Amino acid sequence: MDWQFNPNHPHLSHYPCRAKHPEALPDLDTSLKTIGEYQRRLWANREKALLLVVHGPDASGKDSLIRTLATYMDPAGFHAWSFSRPTGTETRHDFLWRVTPFLPAFGEVSAFNRSHHEAVIAERAWPVWHSGPGELEGRYTSLRQFEQHLAREGTCILKVWLHTSEQEHEKRLRKRLNKPHKRWKFDPSDIEGWQRRDELLGYAEEAIAATHIPEAPWHIIPADNKPEARAIVAGLLADTLQTLAPEYPAGDEAVLSRYRQLLDDS
Repeated sequence: MDWQFNPNHPHLSHYPCRAKHPEALPDLDTSLKTIGEYQRRLWANREKALLLVVHGPDASGKDSLIRTLATYMDPAGFHAWSFSRPTGTETRHDFLWRVTPFLPAFGEVSAFNRSHHEAVIAERAWPVWHSGPGELEGRYTSLRQFEQHLAREGTCILKVWLHTSEQEHEKRLRKRLNKPHKRWKFDPSDIEGWQRRDELLGYAEEAIAATHIPEAPWHIIPADNKPEARAIVAGLLADTLQTLAPEYPAGDEAVLSRYRQLLDDS
């Protein structure tokens, strides 16, 4: 199944919030084990990097998705970072500055819970947004060029949007309010996001369409059912890692022979 965004259908309402054929989805545990194996091969080779960008409305399952994907990954080569509203020093730099130090090094996988794309989605709804003539289009251009540069230099970018229905969104926000073990995640901005849901989804649609490029395509993931969403994204990540690091690096046979000789002589 192809979950890539289709520029001919730019509105999120065209995409399902639940998988139409859940029985055909990749097996989650198989994908997670594949991720673990090929993430270690990526780490061993240190030639390519992978950046996973996860976006979606509040309570769309971003945190739990990233936790699940990390199940079998070696923590030495995996990092997860979360980006909320820019504050302090971040506001005194260009909008790409704050994510740059957290990009994956060669051999690493990094997951961004929200990302540099917030600058053209949520930030447009905040009072700090000052959109002068051409500023929005300028940011779209910067985002495309930034990701093209990363891809050219060896970082593969996998971008997913967790697509939830209005009904499921409301249900999950109520859980945050009513269940003590989820209440810690509640933030007053969640309510503002709910009140401005249609506006924010409109910004997201525009941003996805403007930054969907061959080097870093978007994938629209039906996310009303969290296990289904995890299975889909895990399958995408497993397939991507297999293309980046198909084999472990070959050893230097002269060095290996020397070690064998030393062990035999001990």
